[in-house]
Amino acid sequence: MSSFRIRPQFTHTVQANLDATREQILQALAQKAPGFEVRAFPEFIAIHFAEGERRYWSPRLFLNLGTTEAGVTRIEGIYGPEMEIWSVFVYGYLATGLLGTFAGILGFAQRSVGSEPWGLWVLAAMLVVALLLFVGGQIGEKRGAWQTSELHRAYEAAVGRPTEFH
Repeated sequence: MSSFRIRPQFTHTVQANLDATREQILQALAQKAPGFEVRAFPEFIAIHFAEGERRYWSPRLFLNLGTTEAGVTRIEGIYGPEMEIWSVFVYGYLATGLLGTFAGILGFAQRSVGSEPWGLWVLAAMLVVALLLFVGGQIGEKRGAWQTSELHRAYEAAVGRPTEFH
C-alpha cells in the first residue's frame, strides 16, 4: 500500500453487467460503509471520507466502470488526494516546471554569452521546489495509508472479493 508510486491503483473485473455492478457497489457502500461520502455518476463512482473524518492527507477513491467485449464490467480504481490538494500539486509542478524551463534556457543563454548565469540558480531553486512537492506528496501518502486501506476494504466489501494494487 505504501510505495514510491504517485497514485496507487488497481484493475478489477466483475462478472456482471455495468448497471448491476454499479448498483451492487452503491448499495453495499451505503450499508457497509456509512462513514464515507459516495458520489455516483453513470460510469464513475467517487468515494470520499466523511467531512468530519477528512484531513489534508485523506485519500479518495475514484472508480471508473466500463464494459468489456465479453459483457462483464471492468473497474479501474485510483487513489489520490482530494481535488483541492491535488490542484496544489498540479499547479505547483506546472509552475516549477515552467519557471525551471525558462530559467534554464535563460541561464544557459547567459552562460553562452559570458554573462553571469543567475538563471541557473533559479533553475536549481525550481528543482528543489519540485523535490519538496514530491516529498510532500510522499509524506501525505504515508499519513493517509491507513485511510487508503480503509477505502480499499470498503471497496472489497462492496464487490465481495479482495483486489490487489498495481
